[in-house]
Amino acid sequence: MVRCGLLKGHGSKKQPESLILASVRTALQYDGWDVTRHQQGLGSRRGFPDLTAMKDGKTLYIEIKTEIGVQSDYQVEFQRVCEAHGCTYVLCRSVERYSAVSHQR
Repeated sequence: MVRCGLLKGHGSKKQPESLILASVRTALQYDGWDVTRHQQGLGSRRGFPDLTAMKDGKTLYIEIKTEIGVQSDYQVEFQRVCEAHGCTYVLCRSVERYSAVSHQR
């Protein structure tokens, strides 16, 4: 699992998850990733991450959480399954280190 840290320059200032998600999504798209936003609903797999990003044969499964947000049991299970299949799962709490994550994959 890859972790993204706090937004640089904002210290401990809290960011709502929706703002983090929008920032990460925009940054990924800017760097040429094809990004899909997933929302829970009828027929959705419980625990599936917020975003999927694809570029150059690589796929990232990205779960967005606030600084103090905690993954649900379903999200932890999806992460386990994802990593067991050799996929990249990213738990992202801000856009700060997104660039390093997206470029190392």
